Amino acid sequence: MFGENAVYIIAEAGVNHNGSVPTAKQLIDEAAKAGVDAIKFQTWKTENVITRSAPKAAYQNEQADSAADQFTMLKRLELPYSDFAYLKEYCDVCGMTFLSTADEYESAAFLNTLQDLFKIGSAELTDWPFLRKIAAFGKPVLLSTGMADLAEIRDALRVLGEGGLTKDRIVILHANTEYPTPFSDANLRAIQTISVELGVKTGYSDHTQGIEAAIAAVALGACVIEKHFTLDRQMEGPDHKASIEPAGLKQMVKAIRNIEMALGTGVKRPSPSELKNIPFVRKSIVAKRPIRKGDVFSEENITVKRPGTGLSPIQWERVIGQAADRDYERDDFINFVESL
Repeated sequence: MFGENAVYIIAEAGVNHNGSVPTAKQLIDEAAKAGVDAIKFQTWKTENVITRSAPKAAYQNEQADSAADQFTMLKRLELPYSDFAYLKEYCDVCGMTFLSTADEYESAAFLNTLQDLFKIGSAELTDWPFLRKIAAFGKPVLLSTGMADLAEIRDALRVLGEGGLTKDRIVILHANTEYPTPFSDANLRAIQTISVELGVKTGYSDHTQGIEAAIAAVALGACVIEKHFTLDRQMEGPDHKASIEPAGLKQMVKAIRNIEMALGTGVKRPSPSELKNIPFVRKSIVAKRPIRKGDVFSEENITVKRPGTGLSPIQWERVIGQAADRDYERDDFINFVESL
């Protein structure tokens, strides 16, 4: 599934379209230019997600959004299903994978007709009835874990497993739901903890500012990276300030691909690019001063110098005490002698 060949990179457009299909298309265009694997939106019916009196979170109040409560804010950002069907077609034309996160089951059932992978947001991790319904679709799942502890993640895995999803079809995304996440709260080492403790593939849904955390997550073993992006961080809306702009997205993708190559296989051996350096950088046993045939090799008359095209210093202890097989001048390579 994921992580078999390359890190799967998702550009999280989320609600940064601000309720505008033309803006959503621009986001798709920029994501395609950046070279990500998929772009993801969020799909919901506001009445199915939230009560009319639910207050906004602190970070939502800090953004340039005049809505008085979550219901009003979400209603402004909601797109009809027909728009998502259109955006899926547009992604196909652009060669992009379309994804969207459903916040409630009616929207999930709709998205099941459009995508072959489901992303479950952090808010739904403890919604076991919802998890069971998603598992019933039989499609791979990315499960975000913001606000969760290890026990809650383990329970969510069990619920998905009871619905028929095996662990190899689930990627657990470490996440933090503060927008933006302070670096001091990113806790990237949890990526490895989750993998080891739960025996699953892991990824990272990044809400920090900048691209450093996402790149570090790849070095720690994340096989999926999800990153919020926007056309302009100054736009009005709840997630723009915690997002990166198109230039940053492109830079992140390039950095991740470079890190993937740099991580390599883990097998310690000379790389193809450095093999040619061995004769020039390694050393050989050479005469420190003129040596006559029959003289005994010692630390007084032999030494080690570049290049490495002669007898390796690995043989030093075996050469010491041997009789010279011929005359040597200073810096002459010491030949193999008969007893070696």
